[in-house]
Amino acid sequence: MSTFLTVPELNDQVYHPAPLGEYTLKQRLIIRAADLVFYLAIGLIGRTLKFETVGIENLHMIENSGRIPIYTFWHDRIFSGTYYWRNRGIVILTSRSFDGEYIARFIQRFGYGAIRGSSSRQGSRALVEMIRKMRAGLPMGFSIDGPRGPRYQAKGGPLVLAKKTGNPIMPFVLEPKHCWSVGSWDRMQIPLPFTNVRVIIGTPIPVEPDDNLEEKLSELQASLDELVDRGRKWSGRSV
Repeated sequence: MSTFLTVPELNDQVYHPAPLGEYTLKQRLIIRAADLVFYLAIGLIGRTLKFETVGIENLHMIENSGRIPIYTFWHDRIFSGTYYWRNRGIVILTSRSFDGEYIARFIQRFGYGAIRGSSSRQGSRALVEMIRKMRAGLPMGFSIDGPRGPRYQAKGGPLVLAKKTGNPIMPFVLEPKHCWSVGSWDRMQIPLPFTNVRVIIGTPIPVEPDDNLEEKLSELQASLDELVDRGRKWSGRSV
């Protein structure tokens, strides 16, 4: 598995919560409460999960080549994914919304960084910041159908990042054997305590300067779809 970031890198501002001055007192209390609830829930359940990793050689392939992976996954896997990939300094794109505020805070508690923006709001500015941070050596991650869907429909942000930095996309899924599904747009999966979770890491997808991004997006979509199918065959669940 990859090594943790050094202390100087963790001093980057993306690893620290943003001030809440723009919010009302009530909103600040809700943000802080949601941050703590998610942090405790993920930490408590995560410690009971039994992870099995398939395709770890794909991560090692990227690391051994001197490149940095662009972690790419579906939004409904964020619960178990947050725990599994914790303390690696991965910087995640989170929306500039009220929900995005507490999401940024609880993932930062797990050793992630957060860059604020989305595909629908201030996305270009956020993507420029991700390019700059990745060129400085920080790993990046995308919940590629977030923040509002459509579910399981890949978006192009990771492709632009890969093209601009020369780092490959690393698609993966986490498939719990047993889980609850939340009634949200993404049907977020919350693994049952003590269940098995299979982590399936796909073949890295490089994006060269002259590659057609539409074709690479279709390749990424197909890769993630195939990983989901593999996970479902293992778990025996259809959704």
